[in-house]
Amino acid sequence: MDYTVCVLPGDGIGPDITDQAVKVLHAVGQKFGHGFTFTEHMIGGGAIDAAGHPLPQETIDACTKADAVLLGAVGGPKWDDVQHKLRPEQGLLGIRKALGLFANLRPAVIYPELAQASYLRPDIVRQGIDLMVLRELTGGIYFGRPQGVRTHEGQRVGINSMVYSEEEIRRIGRMAFEIAGKRRGRLCSVDKANVLDVSRLWREVIAELARDYPQVELSHMYVDNAAMQLVRDPSQFDVIVTGNMFGDILSDEAATITGSIGLLPSASLGQSRPGLFEPVHGSAPDLAGQDAANPLATILSAAMLCTYGLGLETEGRAVEDAVHAVLGRGHRTADLATDRSEIVGCSRMGDLVCDQLLGQG
Repeated sequence: MDYTVCVLPGDGIGPDITDQAVKVLHAVGQKFGHGFTFTEHMIGGGAIDAAGHPLPQETIDACTKADAVLLGAVGGPKWDDVQHKLRPEQGLLGIRKALGLFANLRPAVIYPELAQASYLRPDIVRQGIDLMVLRELTGGIYFGRPQGVRTHEGQRVGINSMVYSEEEIRRIGRMAFEIAGKRRGRLCSVDKANVLDVSRLWREVIAELARDYPQVELSHMYVDNAAMQLVRDPSQFDVIVTGNMFGDILSDEAATITGSIGLLPSASLGQSRPGLFEPVHGSAPDLAGQDAANPLATILSAAMLCTYGLGLETEGRAVEDAVHAVLGRGHRTADLATDRSEIVGCSRMGDLVCDQLLGQG
């Protein structure tokens, strides 16, 4: 099969890390007999400098025609003072909207070789951490109306509305059940149904969907308890599905407990292709162009691109296994280094993953 991937390197270390992910996808093509065509377009601060807007129409057009989109990172101090509507991050929000991406997937995994990097107690880490947070991305309190700051009875009042329709809940719920069914078969729906009407509807719709997925074990948890349980015993979770604001918070917490943001990928998906795949970390402009960045989160995002974007599950697992094997041999970028590790640069790390993937490691 032949696939077109639109690459949006973005700012800071974005070009460095996406180069390595592209290299790995070429190796995937070589190993499994696929053809990958890559097109590169602007987003973020660089697009502001070159085209006056963080998301040029040319970029939107190229993304909508692609089978998948690979993003590096956007933003940096250089653009801190530009007006809000032209900030680099607006390019990311804009491409999510243009592609109809309503679900954000963030896996949180602790590799045995990096267990000492976790902030959790060793006895908790030994139980294993391998979970997926599925966050609804386009509804909820961030987008509900009315919203804004108004004057009422002589004082300013801030308003944000948490709004979800049953169809918005149903579509993210179905995706969550499908993903849980391909993992360990456990889904935890997180809400605040003891307080919020919108959460009571959320819980009702998710429970209705469960009838269609008898192979998946469904549980419900209030968000405050979920936040506590993530640090108390993260091994109890397989897939977590929740709304926009709760997912924003819980996915960051899940990322933090692994202790290594340089290994965390993500995917944003809609009803159909293309999906958007990017590392969780930022643009780190101080490392740009120095061959010092950690490309593994972006390489693992390429693995998610294969699995969730193109339906190439075997290929995605092969990339993940290659990363695991390289780490197992003691290779580390500087951010992951220990006294006994071999420190390698960004490009070398990409080469090592490719070699492992092709059986040359």
